[in-house]
Amino acid sequence: MRKNPVLIIAGPTASGKSALAVAAAKAFNGVVINCDAMQIYKDIPIIAATPSAEEKQQVEHRLYEMYDCSVRGNVVDWLNLCAEEIRKLWEENRLPVVVGGTGFYIEALINGVTPIPEVPAEIRENIKRRLQNEGLNSLYEYLRGIDESTALRVGANDKTRIMRAIEIYEYTKITVSKWHQKPLIKKLPQADFCVVKIMPEIETIAERCRRRLDKMVYELGVIKEIENVVKRELSPDLPAMKALGVPELSLFVCGEISLEEALDLAKLHTRQYAKRQRTWMKNKMPADVVFNNVYEGQSEYIDIIKKSLNL
Repeated sequence: MRKNPVLIIAGPTASGKSALAVAAAKAFNGVVINCDAMQIYKDIPIIAATPSAEEKQQVEHRLYEMYDCSVRGNVVDWLNLCAEEIRKLWEENRLPVVVGGTGFYIEALINGVTPIPEVPAEIRENIKRRLQNEGLNSLYEYLRGIDESTALRVGANDKTRIMRAIEIYEYTKITVSKWHQKPLIKKLPQADFCVVKIMPEIETIAERCRRRLDKMVYELGVIKEIENVVKRELSPDLPAMKALGVPELSLFVCGEISLEEALDLAKLHTRQYAKRQRTWMKNKMPADVVFNNVYEGQSEYIDIIKKSLNL
């Protein structure tokens, strides 16, 4: 077996990667570790397609449903937690099985992250006050003045990234674009990654997404889940509030559109997202193994992964 192995199972939404991760963890004495930026939230398990209680009973799952929807999860916090879990599993001679479709989380785990230091809370609060007093357009123009390339990249309406870029500059006196020119820092340089991609055709994924959304609405009770979130009047720019299906079904819950319209919008946006995921993974994520069909229990998938892990 590889020394310090990490099995990564990636793929677009609804490709069967969570089920394959469970099967691999069962076969190879592993633990499933979440690498999905929405499945870290505990208030939206249905709409985020978080593994079910039944799946979690089959093998151990970690880093799922950790945060309240009011929390802004980010790649750095996830990476620190993920690296800690991986080290623990190595010590126990168990296989870390990292699974998800959030490409930049996977990329950060494998290739490392820009070494930007943590910004103190008082600087973040100061930027928030400036936003309230001056408005987003003023902050964007300020960012254009100090770091035009970053401003053009994030756009004038991306409040979160505009504020983040200004925070970093205010604290470090180095622009984000210059930070991104620095060498990446790997959290687990000793890791031996085995990357598996599930890459079905987009129409197959789109059909599975359509069926899954219908099931969420008509069988799993996702409307109640959305109602509970909407009642809290959380900021719409929180990551959890932008999860696929949340904005669309929130419009229905608030009486602004019909359920049919909400579902049609959610299905359209999910298809578009899956297509972007698939394109990014195809072009930007090298893999040891690529499966071109949805995982639906094929035993040969496990055999192929076993060979790739040198078991």
